[in-house]
Amino acid sequence: MAAVAQTQQPQNAETAQTDSPNKVNGSIDIQDSHTSAAKLSIAENRTVDGSTDPVKTPFINPSSQSKLPTAATLTVDQSTKYSKLLSAIHGWTTKPASTPNTSAIPITDSDRLWLTRECILRYLRATKWDVNQATTRLQATLAWRHEYGLENHTPEYISPENATGKQVLLGFDINGRPCLYLNPEKQNTQRSNKQVEHLVFMLERTLDLMPAGQEMLTLLINFDKKLGGDRPPMWQGKQVLNILQNHYPERLGRALVINIPWVVWTFFKLINPFIDPATREKLKFDQDLRQFVPPSQLLKTYGGDVNFVYDHDVYWPALNELAAKKRAMMMERWIEAGKKIGESECYLRGGGEEAVGMGLAS
Repeated sequence: MAAVAQTQQPQNAETAQTDSPNKVNGSIDIQDSHTSAAKLSIAENRTVDGSTDPVKTPFINPSSQSKLPTAATLTVDQSTKYSKLLSAIHGWTTKPASTPNTSAIPITDSDRLWLTRECILRYLRATKWDVNQATTRLQATLAWRHEYGLENHTPEYISPENATGKQVLLGFDINGRPCLYLNPEKQNTQRSNKQVEHLVFMLERTLDLMPAGQEMLTLLINFDKKLGGDRPPMWQGKQVLNILQNHYPERLGRALVINIPWVVWTFFKLINPFIDPATREKLKFDQDLRQFVPPSQLLKTYGGDVNFVYDHDVYWPALNELAAKKRAMMMERWIEAGKKIGESECYLRGGGEEAVGMGLAS
């Protein structure tokens, strides 16, 4: 039998313990116990290309100041509902089409890999453990992922949207959540659906870089220098909210917003009725971001210590190559463990947890 499903329980960064004093987040071994603080800082804040000042590519791992959440065992009732939904999913051979008079689409290996244990639990939590609602929403997201064409949104296709660095994936917060920065003042394209596709692409890359044991991300938005009167249209705001709430449930850990002009406050008030109450509680406005993100992985423009310079020709290929390697590793580990629906994300991301697939095969 598979191990009892687990879900995340947030843990205070100040009280969490590291797995080993000789490791930085379980990834980089520090062999010399007398390593200087400066060398340790460089090691734990290593970037893809080794750049430090300025930083030009993503950090590979969280800082030692980041403490991942602990896992909490499900209640008997929750475990029963998870098992019921998992059993039903095993019977799926197709995913529904959201458009009328369209044939159902066969379930692919990509879909089966996406249907991890934690994914299923996220939908159950988002529906307050209503199995029928979770089933409906999971099927709707499978259809949306296919029809939205996520796998067709290649780095080359999205590249022009990020040429100025208006979105940057860099570093991790105090709970090991990957940080996605949105910089509205660097907007370089006209309003279009492709801007939303760009955001979804960056959300997917953020999930690719998720460390083992973490399921959520942190959004950081700085409206500094953004002139009033150029807020996103209502349709675009509602579309983004719909995508985030319906197809990425339980993924937002925090949204940190600073330097908010009056016109943006007005926009937030307009879309506020459409924001889920649980999501609304995660919004933090004009606070000291160093209490949420280690300064060594927080951009200077957001109050941190990182001197980051966006060079699209350097950053963009580095980000996408790193994300592609992470996805390839997950697929390889999934295949090795038996290609099971409901596999452990912690195992797939290289964590210490045993594979669900291995357990079922034994």
